[in-house]
Amino acid sequence: MSSVGDYIVRMKDMTKSFPGVRALKGVDFYCQRGHVHGLVGENGAGKSTLVKILAGAYQPDEGEIFMQGKKVILPDPHTAN
Repeated sequence: MSSVGDYIVRMKDMTKSFPGVRALKGVDFYCQRGHVHGLVGENGAGKSTLVKILAGAYQPDEGEIFMQGKKVILPDPHTAN
């Protein structure tokens, strides 16, 4: 595994719930510079929820986001841009 600094985006232990459903539970997602990444899964697997957290549209219930090795908080889409 690469070091933390090798990742352009790192999402660690992402958890998100909505009324009546847990969309994400302890999800890790890493993107390395210079690589092609795909986010795949069944309907309802949480792909869109994970991307919306990264875009600042949703706030995670738990977890951390790092960009280029630095922890960030994305409170809204404007900040995430």
